[in-house]
Amino acid sequence: MPNAHRLDAGAQTVHWGYFDARLEPRLTVDSGDTVTISTVSGPREVMPPPPLAIPAALAEVQARVTPKLPGHMCTGPVAVRGAKAGQVLEVRIKAIDLAYDWGYNYSGPLTGALPDDYPTRHLMHIVLDRARMVGRMPWGLELPLRPFFGVMAAAPPAAWGSVSTLPPRKNGGNLDNKELVAGTTLYLPIHVDHALFSVGDGHGVQGDGEVCVTAIETGLVGTFELIVRNDLALEWPRAETPTHVMTMAFDPDLDDCVVIALRQMVDLIAQGAGIKSQEAYALCSLAADVRITQVVNGAKGVHVMLDKRYLTRGP
Repeated sequence: MPNAHRLDAGAQTVHWGYFDARLEPRLTVDSGDTVTISTVSGPREVMPPPPLAIPAALAEVQARVTPKLPGHMCTGPVAVRGAKAGQVLEVRIKAIDLAYDWGYNYSGPLTGALPDDYPTRHLMHIVLDRARMVGRMPWGLELPLRPFFGVMAAAPPAAWGSVSTLPPRKNGGNLDNKELVAGTTLYLPIHVDHALFSVGDGHGVQGDGEVCVTAIETGLVGTFELIVRNDLALEWPRAETPTHVMTMAFDPDLDDCVVIALRQMVDLIAQGAGIKSQEAYALCSLAADVRITQVVNGAKGVHVMLDKRYLTRGP
């Protein structure tokens, strides 16, 4: 029978700013097990004034964990027994809950999609209402919350050494894909044995693009079912919502992202529907949506979404 586990953020379980295949696992599970993981977010300089409180786990990480590279606070890694390089880690996102009653949003010079437009730093703290699932902006507007983790990753190849969590890569990482909510399944290429899954960068809500460089940044608690797939081989992360399939790509050039993600979708349709590649390409033009995931992480992101009903030859 599958087992349920929990891994909470703290000084012994958070790696700050980097991924590395040499990281020791903080928890080991079997394929098919469920793990609930809590995360923290925010360096000291973005902490809110009273009466908003700094969670004890976040204060502990700030005091005792040193960022190795610029990047995110990530909880993990979680090792999956039997996972081998070349396989795929299926991450079923079962639930995502708020861990804080506040979040923050930052923008400033030399960052975001408009790096030259704003010469001063701008920091907002946003109160989060768990009962109503809304975030209250400083001017009174209430935004419906749709929480997801900006960062979900397997370990990178060992040869890469330590890499910043900021740019998304083929091992996943800072995907910042707002579709990765509870009920969605993420597929990550496995580059080292045991997969070594980490998660962080909780978002209360975000628009496609994440244009000012941050969403509502906050702490979250996620429950994930981790399954090793030896029947799949992927070069790039992929996802599946209850209604859609989704291909992804990351590159400094947004045009290249479109090409990579679109070619993946063409291949997925051709294989799934049993049609010719150029027929699948035509279907993409008629039914698929090419969306900008984010434009602020060095490597930009594009995801292509297609309704699952089109992965058949028809009646």
